Amino acid sequence: MILPAKIQVRFSDLDVVGHVNNAVYLTYFEYARVYYFGILLGKEWDWNSSGVLLVKNEIDYLIPILLNDIPEITIGLETIGTKSFCLNYEIKVDGKLTTTGKSTLVCFDMKAHKTIEIPEQMKLALLQLKRNDS
Repeated sequence: MILPAKIQVRFSDLDVVGHVNNAVYLTYFEYARVYYFGILLGKEWDWNSSGVLLVKNEIDYLIPILLNDIPEITIGLETIGTKSFCLNYEIKVDGKLTTTGKSTLVCFDMKAHKTIEIPEQMKLALLQLKRNDS
């Protein structure tokens, strides 16, 4: 099991009401993906020939996140296909669910500028994120 990605909320993340701005959550998801990919695939993964492109995001805002909160993000594998996969996110503060989300990503060769099948090593790594309850 991978420990959740911990986020430090910055003052600049807040909106006029004092909540984390809705658009900032996408940055939090991105940070969590990089953190998880680093653990699953290692720092030496060749993202130029075996990269991913983000094609869709969904977010459900359940409870606002505030400046002094310490959000923790876990990622699970929703679905996996031949060239694309969908990750799901849960953000919790003090164990309480504040936000859920999903991202669809497609594997892409940045050098050849074309989609590719999910590399076997990536597929095996992603399957480690499959939650038992899904």
